[in-house]
Amino acid sequence: MSVPSDLSTLRIDRDAAPRRRWLPWALLLGFAIVVAAVYPSARAYVEERRAPEVEVAHAAQPVASVPGGSAELPVLVATGYVIARKSSDVGVKAGGRLATIRFEEGTRVRKGQVIAEIEHADIEAQLEAARKNVAEAEAQLAQMAAARDEDLRNLDRQRALAKDGIATAATLTAAEAAAAVSAARVRSAEAAIASSHARVRVAEEALENTNVRAPFDGVVIRKRAEVGETVSPFGVQGQATREGGAIATIADLRELEVQTEVSENNVAKLTAGMPAEVKIQAYQDHGFRGRLRDIFPSADRAKSIVEVRVSILDADARVKPEMSASVTFQEPHTNRGATARPADASPSVPVVLIPKRAVAEQGGQTAVWIVTGGTASRRSVVLGSERIDQVEVRSGIVPGETVILNPPPTLTDRGRVRLKNSSQ
Repeated sequence: MSVPSDLSTLRIDRDAAPRRRWLPWALLLGFAIVVAAVYPSARAYVEERRAPEVEVAHAAQPVASVPGGSAELPVLVATGYVIARKSSDVGVKAGGRLATIRFEEGTRVRKGQVIAEIEHADIEAQLEAARKNVAEAEAQLAQMAAARDEDLRNLDRQRALAKDGIATAATLTAAEAAAAVSAARVRSAEAAIASSHARVRVAEEALENTNVRAPFDGVVIRKRAEVGETVSPFGVQGQATREGGAIATIADLRELEVQTEVSENNVAKLTAGMPAEVKIQAYQDHGFRGRLRDIFPSADRAKSIVEVRVSILDADARVKPEMSASVTFQEPHTNRGATARPADASPSVPVVLIPKRAVAEQGGQTAVWIVTGGTASRRSVVLGSERIDQVEVRSGIVPGETVILNPPPTLTDRGRVRLKNSSQ
């Protein structure tokens, strides 16, 4: 190895910048600080993405429909149709051609009002003839009465003559017979007058039967015939036999109710006068107050159902017959704290309702999963009565808490969960 012979060429550069040996360590330290700061958020984000997604609902407390009133718990839901409590298919008493119709759909009618007429010229002629017969019978009666009076006077004269020995017995007997015949003729004339009056009444009734009158105050909800159609008590051509010659359907819209059917297995849940909420399918955003009016005394064994009628207490113009409706039967529930109780009794606990789907059976115990701040926790509960698709919770939950529906088996106590349709 050769060594340079001239060392004079070697120099130290005093102006050169010093070498930065600390820079890599500084960068490494900064990276470590960034990682330490981001790690918790990243870990939470990963845990949240891995957390099961659940559907939730809120525990609710029944609210009184009237301020200061009692809360009402749902018991049963049934569907049916709105009907008028008082409704009638109005028909004719006598057959004939319709001459006049004085109504249309929506026409208000009063009890006894003539709403239609059948052609009745022939009946009017019969009535006039019957009245003439009465006049004729009365004239004959007057004639017979005059003859009877004359025969009675003649009888009196013959009796006086016979007493004086002037009239013979035969003459007296003839006078008595003539008086008897005259009296009989008078009675016959009187009977003829009574018969004539009866025929007048028959003709008047036949004439009245050509009028169709409203049976009660109401509204025409269906028109079934037109002027010129031939109708009879047995039906209008083209009508169903059960309609029985009806030319109109009249209903009293002041008393509307829902006709519904309930399974015979659920009839025991209903009581007469039970409150209910009625919702018309066309107006789902508005509920009407109802009351169970009648439970039919017999069931339909083919369908295993019982017909039930629910009165609508506050129906308005929006509610119309034949509309589809749903009825939620409700059980009145007064606050337990409102009733008298011993002084040492514990304060009442408000009734809380949760969906049945929130209840889970684990280890022979009934429990629900509560969500608080994105964390699920298991909680044991004591259940009460079932309310349609809900169930009462007597202890373990307070109103407003969030419960998990159909809790998945992967849930862990204090574990993270994601809410469906939620950014939490």
